[in-house]
Amino acid sequence: MELTIQLKSLADKINLLKDRIETEESTKHAFVLPFINMLGYDAFNPLEVVPEFTADIGLKKGEKVDYAIFQNGEPILIVECKTWKENLSVHSSQLFRYFHVTKTRFALLTNGIQYQFYTDLDEKNKMDQKPFLEFDIINLKENSITEIAKFHKSSFNVDHILNNASALKYAKEIKKEINDELENPSNEFVKLFANKVYAGRLTEKVMEEFKILVQKAFNQFINEKINDRLNAALNKETIKQQEEKIEPVEETSKVITSEEELEAYRVVLAILRRKVPVNRIIHRDTQSYFGILLDDNNRKPLCRLHLNGTKKYIGLFNENKIEIKHIIQSIDDIYQFENELLETIGLYEGE
Repeated sequence: MELTIQLKSLADKINLLKDRIETEESTKHAFVLPFINMLGYDAFNPLEVVPEFTADIGLKKGEKVDYAIFQNGEPILIVECKTWKENLSVHSSQLFRYFHVTKTRFALLTNGIQYQFYTDLDEKNKMDQKPFLEFDIINLKENSITEIAKFHKSSFNVDHILNNASALKYAKEIKKEINDELENPSNEFVKLFANKVYAGRLTEKVMEEFKILVQKAFNQFINEKINDRLNAALNKETIKQQEEKIEPVEETSKVITSEEELEAYRVVLAILRRKVPVNRIIHRDTQSYFGILLDDNNRKPLCRLHLNGTKKYIGLFNENKIEIKHIIQSIDDIYQFENELLETIGLYEGE
């Protein structure tokens, strides 16, 4: 939760300052170093964060990567930074050269807004061409925050990250392919569905027609799924609001609480106080019944007492909060339902 708040705060800061940031150095200090600090590493401690880390490449000496993050004396992440205005896609080759001459398994290419994390899934000690984790800090998604947290100093574990890196990488690529197919369906994609629903020959004209149909059908399918989810959420919220509505206040003159009802309440209180504090067990009298609630909440009924008619009942609630009435001859009979009353408390645990 704390990391989420920090990342969103940094995103707000970037939005506010980016138009004033002109250089790579300014990008590093305003955007990248705060991100490194959020991961729990002290940017001012040379034992943890080494700026201008030397990564000699063959005959080329003095090659430097912007930052190397160390843990237990070993580099765990090298970081190459660009100004926030630059497109990262043209800079991965530089980081690629640095990767294989260090002991790290992870590399980060960033312009302070876009972040691309790389490893060596395809060939050991050789940085992959494509990142396994990529995100925009200004438009950060919840699943990305979960992955960022794995790089935090307090929880960093190489095997843990690598075990999930492959799934992340390929899931990202699959989502990109799905998006491409939805925007401009390929012949193979169109044939996959046309062959299932069309019995005739797939001529060029038919394929053109099906290309439009497939694209339209998928868009409609996605929209319908989204609408279904929204409607389900709205219906759930409506039901919740209806359940939370407080029952109308009865006119005082019409509601008379009898001594028998109060005595019955004290019996219920004696049973339930073994499981919850007495101040959480509240009674509310109405014209039709004497209700006993948990936390004075209509959504948490414990029982209802019907004592004003010729026959007396105690109403108990099942797991669906449906009242089931039981005849009682006297107030003392309430003790027969001790287990049921205690079990009712369990219905609301965790709410």
